[in-house]
Amino acid sequence: MKDILDAIQSQSATAADFAALPLPDSYRAITVHKDEAEMFAGLTTREKDPRKSLHLDQVPVPELGPGEALVAVMASSVNYNSVWTSIFEPVSTFSFLERYGRLSELTKRHDLPYHVIGSDLAGVVLRTGPGVNAWKPGDEVVAHCLSVELESSDGHNDTMLDPEQRIWGFETNFGGLAEIALVKSNQLMPKPDHLSWEEAASPGLVNSTAYRQLVSRNGAGMKQGDNVLIWGASGGLGSYATQFALAGGANPICVVSSPEKADICRAMGATAVIDRNAEGYKFWKDEHTQDPKEWKRFGKRIRELTGGEDIDIVFEHPGRETFGASVYVTRKGGTITTCASTSGYMHEYDNRYLWMSLKRIIGSHFANYREAWEANRLISKGKIHPTLSKVYSLEDTGQAAYDVHRNLHQGKVGVLALAPEEGLGVRDHELRATHLDAINRFRNV
Repeated sequence: MKDILDAIQSQSATAADFAALPLPDSYRAITVHKDEAEMFAGLTTREKDPRKSLHLDQVPVPELGPGEALVAVMASSVNYNSVWTSIFEPVSTFSFLERYGRLSELTKRHDLPYHVIGSDLAGVVLRTGPGVNAWKPGDEVVAHCLSVELESSDGHNDTMLDPEQRIWGFETNFGGLAEIALVKSNQLMPKPDHLSWEEAASPGLVNSTAYRQLVSRNGAGMKQGDNVLIWGASGGLGSYATQFALAGGANPICVVSSPEKADICRAMGATAVIDRNAEGYKFWKDEHTQDPKEWKRFGKRIRELTGGEDIDIVFEHPGRETFGASVYVTRKGGTITTCASTSGYMHEYDNRYLWMSLKRIIGSHFANYREAWEANRLISKGKIHPTLSKVYSLEDTGQAAYDVHRNLHQGKVGVLALAPEEGLGVRDHELRATHLDAINRFRNV
């Protein structure tokens, strides 16, 4: 691994030099273990501790197949799917690996008693398999997390509709929280030159997800002037939705849970911010009963911030806790897009407010390659910025996942893999200087 790192840091090594580097037999990786899948049985979600289930193991380098690449991972990040994997909710991810392993002789590699997790990376291509022409050893890359087979016609208008669509590092093995990762070549995108390794690694999953959900025609198709309600507007997903709304001429109404998070939204340029804790919204009277009076109070507050207008688009991801309110406050003919359910999957809402007001609910899951590429392009051009707030070592990934699980973080948290320290990997210092305050916005809170 030292030779690989030396070649990356030299900045003068050629593709031939990287191709000639011997691959190690094994590498360090963050894993969960199949024989521990029941370790949290009987505990509530909140009581489950990722620090107990995530391991730093030495694992063998996987076989490289056609259309694939091995990437030296300089940095990665923690997403909610990393948390779900670590607490074995809603199901153990080993069921995903077993199912994928039955697909072909090649995919059997993924069905192992350990799962290397992680759905983001920034790093350098080490090897490419047969049929890969667009990338070569030595290329500096980031990876999006869509894994597809594309043998069915269903996926050829929108690759997210491929019946064999999976999220890399969650529903596949050999993810990005490691020193080496195995990806399909059509997951690769150019690393933004003005960002460090850890900054470049942090947007991938959430940036692409927010782009499809809010901007793409496959999602809400946001336009100038739209009022966009963004739950968790300073968090991993919401912080990118807020930026897309502002960059696209829309009006974000940012919902947060503390004054500090409200300040972050204002620093991004948002002016309409609701601190839901300070204003005391309780959308549920008890575990089984919602409170429509609170929906109405929330809607009234929104209209105070919009000059009397209702919401055109809701950027939904909390799920059960907020979904009834989201449906209620959306204007007639408006759209609720949902990409997650961090507070619970069983949503409840009053369907009269949906059907009689011709509202739409759109399910949105990650992004196709084109959407991920466009989202990354906006990062590369300095139009959208990373929301990295803190960086951990690979050894401390368990703590990073714990902090995300307990909502102790802002924006995104990064993890250094091969990178020995923060701040490395910047190639375009002039562009970086132009946007330095925005790049560091979440670090300065």
